[in-house]
Parts: sequence; C-alpha cells; structure tokens
Amino acid sequence: MKGVNTLRYSDIFLAMYFDNGRSCLHRNHSHVLVYMYSGELEIKERGQTTKLHKGDCAFIRKDFSVQLIKQGYKGEQFKAIFLMFTTRFLRNFYSRLNKNNLPENARRNEISLYKLPSNRPDIASLFESMTPYLDSGIQPTDEVLNLKMTEGMYVLLNTDQNLYASLFDFADPWKIDIMDFMEQNYMNDFSLEEMANYTGRSLATFKRDFKKVSSLTPQKWIVHRRLEAAYALIQSGKQNISDICFHVGFKNLSHFSKAYKSMYGCSPTNSLQSAGIHL
Repeated sequence: MKGVNTLRYSDIFLAMYFDNGRSCLHRNHSHVLVYMYSGELEIKERGQTTKLHKGDCAFIRKDFSVQLIKQGYKGEQFKAIFLMFTTRFLRNFYSRLNKNNLPENARRNEISLYKLPSNRPDIASLFESMTPYLDSGIQPTDEVLNLKMTEGMYVLLNTDQNLYASLFDFADPWKIDIMDFMEQNYMNDFSLEEMANYTGRSLATFKRDFKKVSSLTPQKWIVHRRLEAAYALIQSGKQNISDICFHVGFKNLSHFSKAYKSMYGCSPTNSLQSAGIHL
C-alpha cells in the first residue's frame, strides 16, 4: 500500500507508520498492547469511540471486532507499535508465574479496550527502547522480542489486577463465560475452533462446557439467537428485511427466510405486515 511502512516480526511485533488515514475492521486473534509515537488512532467498539495520541498506550482484548482508523495528527504522521500476545507466549509466561501470588479477586472486565494511565515511566521506557526497530530497519532478535513482550506483560499486570483474568483467560478460574461470549458475538462469523480459542478452551472442552448451559449445539444456538434478534428488529420497524438479515449475521436471504418461517410460522415479510409496518 503506497505511503505505508509496516514492519512485522514473528507475528508479535508490528510497527506501522504512514501519512494518510486508513480505516479497517480488525478482529484481534491475540491480545494487543498498542503505543502511539505520533498521529492518531481512533478505536470504535460497541458504539464507543476512543482516540489515542502521542504517548498514549492501550490494551485491546482479543475477543471482539474493532474498527481502527489510523491517521496523521497535527502535522505528524501515524506511527505506532503493536505488541501481540499470542496464546503460546501467554501460556509460557503463565507457567512461570508463582500461582500463590495470583490475585484471587481478579475479574475479567466486560470492556475490550483498556486505556492505560499516561506518564508511566515503565511504559515510556519500554517503547522508547524500541524506536531503533522503527527508524533503522534493524530486526530484533528473538531474545530481544521475548524480553520486550515480557516487559509489556508486567506493564499490564502492574496496571490492574483484573487484567490477569483477561490475559490468562485460558486458565481457571478466569475461563471466559461461554454465554457471555456467545451473546456478544452471535452476529460474527466464527468457526467452532475460533469460539473455543476465544473462550480459552480446547474444542472438546468448549463443546462439553456448552452442553452444560444449552440443550442446543453452538451452531443451532447461534441461528436461534440471530432469529430472535431479527424478530425484535422486525417488530421495531426500523429496518427492511434484507438489512435485518445481514445485520444479525445471516449471509443468505433465502436461508434466513426459511429459518425464520420454521421458527415463527410465517415469513419475515408476513411478520412485518402483521406488525402493521410498511417499509
């Protein structure tokens, strides 16, 4: 992409800088710690907008899709570093922790974006030490990357004890609540493997745990929940049938209509007319 310079090392260290604005819908497959050197990063998630500028640092949890708008600001280009905490790295880090020192009252936050306090010397020290890899093209060694990732972990863990539960959500007692995750993500096109990974489980454990909370399979539960959401939108009369179909996560209008009729006994169009709504 013209005007964009992106440096990626080992899928855990991503540096970007460019002059023009860029927007993308980004689904985090790893937890991310982002630091702004210059420019502006606008993050939209769950109807909320957060803007990061020079010196700002934020943690973005892996579970949700967020829209990122990267652009210059006050005459300075966009320049930022993204540290991505892979599951492999987190499991290795967690295995070395003294479990007796883990906070018992840590609770996984509902929000997927956490802006860290400003003017933290540990944050400034960590990211200013990484500027050579932005400006010179020098490739960091695996040992250096591991050291920086470890520093990033302690930045987070020294910020809020509840981040223990977000970062190590693959381990009890911080395993992600399945139904909370499903409610927040039923419109997304996730595979079973992705749902298992995002909730901190193996595929077999995910299926077993899901049986404890629903008589439906995960796939059938998602269809059922999408149809419930579609019904509510139809009753509100604020969108047409086609828009509702794709909004709730269906990819095919014919499939949506057939599934809707099977569940509610009439087509979406008839349901709309029964509600006395004409779009």
